[in-house]
Formats: sequence, structure tokens, C-alpha cells
Amino acid sequence: MKDFPMSNVQLSTVQMGTFDAEGNYVPRVITEDNLVGTDLTELVENSVLEFEDGDLVIGTVVKIDHDEVLLDIGFKSEGVIPSRELSIRNDVDPSEIVSIGEKVECLVLQKEDKEGRLVLSKKRAQYEKAWANIEEIKNRNEMVQGTVIEVVKGGLIVDIGLRGFLPASLVELRRVRELQPYIGKTVEAKIIELDRNRNNVVLSRRAWLEENQKEQRNDFLTNLKPGERRHGVISSVVNFGAFVDLGGMDGLIHVSELSWKHIDHPNQVVTVGDEVDVEVLDVDFSKERISLSLKATQSDPWQVFADGHAVEQLVYGRVTKMVPFGAFVQVGDGIEGLVHISEMAAHHVESPDQVVTAGEELWVKIIELDTARRRISLSIKQAAEGGEVSAEYLEAFGSHAYDTEGNYIGGFEFGEFTPETEAQAAWAEYAAEVTPKAEGDADVSETVADVETASTETDEA
Repeated sequence: MKDFPMSNVQLSTVQMGTFDAEGNYVPRVITEDNLVGTDLTELVENSVLEFEDGDLVIGTVVKIDHDEVLLDIGFKSEGVIPSRELSIRNDVDPSEIVSIGEKVECLVLQKEDKEGRLVLSKKRAQYEKAWANIEEIKNRNEMVQGTVIEVVKGGLIVDIGLRGFLPASLVELRRVRELQPYIGKTVEAKIIELDRNRNNVVLSRRAWLEENQKEQRNDFLTNLKPGERRHGVISSVVNFGAFVDLGGMDGLIHVSELSWKHIDHPNQVVTVGDEVDVEVLDVDFSKERISLSLKATQSDPWQVFADGHAVEQLVYGRVTKMVPFGAFVQVGDGIEGLVHISEMAAHHVESPDQVVTAGEELWVKIIELDTARRRISLSIKQAAEGGEVSAEYLEAFGSHAYDTEGNYIGGFEFGEFTPETEAQAAWAEYAAEVTPKAEGDADVSETVADVETASTETDEA
């Protein structure tokens, strides 16, 4: 026998057969008759798959039409997926969902239609698998991710394997009005409601945003100290105050902290978009609340008034309100003092309206200044006796109108200068009535006293 290389022998034994111990060739068995005694009809029937409604099947896309897709699933006929059963999205083009040769999992809706085909649903198969996944995610308190596919009344529809509803109020940290720009965007959200019986899935992107920003908020709050000042922008104005965006979180300026003056509504002081400097009053970590003050960054008008005025000084003011026991007179920006009824005139006064009227402007004397209780007591009666005029009026009228003690000595009637302000004109009018016309006459205070005495005698008569 001729020797063959080992590789050729091995190849021969694989392709041609084998050799026995004596070197005799044994041909390879090409096939084996394993059908002896077998019913061929039964074999054919057993090779055809059987399906029931609700079964999950996998098939290959063999044809795509505008209203349906055909699948080869090894059945005696092809399965059909109506276009409405392709996706949870409405009015889709089948060619955008599947492609020829693609393997697709479907759920059997009907064993046979009128043409003997299995009616399938890709959407329902996806839905069944998605529910199990969604329930597991919710149980783990995790987030879902999906694409916004539709704007509906009150919110958005998100494709998370099934139709998840995202209310407009839960899209952002603050409610958004325009939802159309979210179409096509991928969003993350938390499942806040899940009811399979009602096919109801409610999502909250705001919850995801809040959890995602929790660490940042904690850092922000930790670095925020009461007493420090921050720059921010008014983000919203409500009846009880205004919210300020501090660049990481919003803080509240309560209406009482917006102004030193009394205000009826926060919009009298600020509007949305205003840039403001505020002082941090309090940081509540448990409630994640920041209390702010706008007026704390401004000068306290009471303190300013107290620094520039003293008891016994004369100031000019306007009657703002009358009460049974006296009248309130505004003597500065946001500063009101009380003229008690006993300080309205030298004679007995039954009612404030016997002496003054609301809106009237007049001179009063400071007889008590209590900054701790923010109270000022004033006197019309004592103002009529003359005295030192407060520095603000010294500047307004000019030093030549007062003597070295600060008492008014006139000047308007001699043509030295013309009144330029309402206060100057009022004081000039008052002074003209009580100031002597010629040298050698009594001084201002004496003349004022004489006028007051005459007025008293007239009233008593």
C-alpha cells in the first residue's frame, strides 16, 4: 500500500470513510433510515406550530404595507400586525417602526382572521413586558427614562414602553405653560402612580429634578449663613411676599420684610425680574426654606430720622389721620408721629377736627422721640411758641433765616430770597403772621405767644 501523508489520511477518513485494522476500507454512512415505522402525516402535523390568544411569539418581518406588517412565525400562514398594533404612538408609518428581516416579538390577539392569518400585536407584547419592568422600577423607587411623544390636555405622553402621563405641573420645578418644545426630548421621571387595571401610569419629572438637585440644595443651604447678603432676582410675587432666585434655590421675602413703610401688596415694591440685594434672616434645613429681607439692606428711616432730629426741634409735616385722641402727622418718609389732643392747642379741644383737617400741612414740635418703640410724640401747641428748627430746614431755608440759636428770624418778607419749596412757603406764611415787622418789636417766640393768647381768648369768648 502506498503511504499517504497523515493529513491526507485524516482527510480521507472524514470525507470518504474509514479503514479497519486489516486496512480494509469501510465507506462512510451517508444517511440513516430512521423513519422506519413512522407516520409521515403525523410528522408533518407535529412540525406545524400551534398558538393560543395571548401567546408571545417571535417572527421575521417579510413584508411592510402602509396599513400592516407580515411576519413569518413558522405557522401554516403568515402572521399580520395591523399598523395600529405596531406602536403606542398614534398614526405611525409602519416602515418607521420595523424593517424587512427584523426579528419582532408579538402577542397573539386572534388565532385566525377571515384570511386564516394570525393577528398579532407588537404594541401589546411591548406593553406586557414594559408593565413588568415598570412595576419592578417603581418597587425599587428608581427613575424611568422615555421620549416625549405627544402633548395632551394637561400634560405630556412619554414613551416608557407604554404611555406614561406627565402632568404639566410636574414637568419642571415650576409649572410651564408651553409644552410643545418638549416633543422628541428624552426625559427622566419618577413613577408616582401605577394602576394596571386602569392602564394608568403617572410620572413626575419634578420629583426627579428635586432628588437630582437635593445634594446641590444641601450644599447651598450649608453655605448660606443668616446675616449675610446675597444678590438675586425676583422670580415670583404673591400676596404674602416675593420669592427670590438666589442662583441655587428660591428664598422668600415676607411682605413685612419688603419695606420699612406700610404696603398693601408686594408689587408696590418689587416686580418679577427685578434684581435685588437681600439679607438672609433664617435657613430652615428641615423644610429647606430660606427667609430673606429686603428692608434689612436699606437704612431704617426711623433710625435716620432719630439721628437727624432731637426733642424740642420744629419739623414740618402733613396730617395723615385723625383719631378721637389726636392726630397723626407724617414728618418723614414713612415716619408718623402723634399729636395728642392735649397738645393741639393751648385751649381745651373737644375733637381734633376743631384744630386740623386730614391732609393739612403744618409745623409741629418733637416732644418725645422713642426709637426703641418707634414712636414720636408731637405738639402743635408748643410749635406755636417757636424754637429751634431741625437741621434739614436750616439747609432748606438758608442760615440767614435763623439766629445763632436756630430760631427763625424771618427773611422772606424782606425780599432776601424767594421760597422754593412747599415747606419754605408754608413756614414763610406762618412766620409772616407772627414775626414783628420792624426792629425793636418783640421776638418771634413772644409774638407767637401773643397770637396764641389772642386766639385762646377769641375761642373762649
